[in-house]
Amino acid sequence: MSEETAPYGPTIKRIRTHHLREMKERGERFSMLTSYDQLTAQIFDEAGIEVLLVGDSASNNVLGNATSLPITVDELIPLTRAVSGAVERAMVVGDLPFGSYQASPEQGYLTAVRFMKEGGAHCVKLEGGVEMAPQIERMTRGGIPVMAHIGFTPQSEHALGGYRVQGRGDTAERVLRDAEAVQEAGAFAVVMEMVPGDVAAQVTQKLQIPTIGIGAGKECDGQVLVWQDAFGLRTGRMPRFVKQYADLRSVLLDAAKSYDTEVKAGEFPGPEHTF
Repeated sequence: MSEETAPYGPTIKRIRTHHLREMKERGERFSMLTSYDQLTAQIFDEAGIEVLLVGDSASNNVLGNATSLPITVDELIPLTRAVSGAVERAMVVGDLPFGSYQASPEQGYLTAVRFMKEGGAHCVKLEGGVEMAPQIERMTRGGIPVMAHIGFTPQSEHALGGYRVQGRGDTAERVLRDAEAVQEAGAFAVVMEMVPGDVAAQVTQKLQIPTIGIGAGKECDGQVLVWQDAFGLRTGRMPRFVKQYADLRSVLLDAAKSYDTEVKAGEFPGPEHTF
């Protein structure tokens, strides 16, 4: 397919960090979704999603934990390897889990190396602003592209007093300081979570690197959602920033019920399914 006829912009063999920067410069938006397995990675890649995040959200969306905190490096690396091995075009981001990088820049660098070498990640993501600048600088100096994450940072939910919007009122300046700090340290992009839209717009305009919003308004350069939320595999109360584009839970539930009914009625397998 030629660049002119590509359904979602110019054909790029592999999305790289500079492609996202160039998209920002051209005023083009890009999309990011979480992915934790081969099949969703292939589907999202085919759909044209530029960035796939193997998030620590696998903790509560795959492994059944209550929060993202319990998941370990050893649990996330195989998921990262599954995603990175399945895509052709999308950039794959390995999410560094809680406790794997905060202790020191060297700890963070060694963890990031594992995600790159063992998981096949194209880059890594970590949470934190000013306080994480040394970690970001160490990783980028060692050849590892880093995506930062500021605003509400789920790994720090206990320190932040729960799931609360960050950057309102007098704290807006702190979000801007964090954004400038991670850019200065070498981050190639920054996620802003649960930040007021006007603050996120100000940050996006001020930074040279792309911003990616989740509950941060429409002025960010890109957007990210957890795929199980966006496509209705998970039900129940959703954050305000989630839009559900499908109801996959109902589809799977109906299919499982049909299978169960046919097995118990002796209708499956039929002659066409028997050797």
